[in-house]
Amino acid sequence: MATNGLSRADVLEKVREHLSAELEIPLEQISEATRMREDLDADSLDLYELVMELEDTYGLSVSEEQAADIETVGDAVNFVSDRLGAAA
Repeated sequence: MATNGLSRADVLEKVREHLSAELEIPLEQISEATRMREDLDADSLDLYELVMELEDTYGLSVSEEQAADIETVGDAVNFVSDRLGAAA
C-alpha cells in the first residue's frame, strides 16, 4: 500500500491529536512513551475508538489480538507505520 508520503512522525502526530481530542488531554502530555491505560486513563472503549480511527484513516484492519498489543502511543504508531511502510 502506498504511504501517500506519510512519515512515522505524521502518524505519531495524528495519533496524538486523536487521543488529545478524544480524552481531553493537552497534546503536550502525550508522547510515544505514553501508556494508554496507565498514563491516559483510557478504557477499552477509548482504545476501540482509537483503533477505529486508525482503520478509517489509514485503511487498515486491526484484529482484537493486535489491538490488545497496543499499550503505548508508540505501539499504535509502530502498528500503523509497519503496515504502511511509512518512512522513518
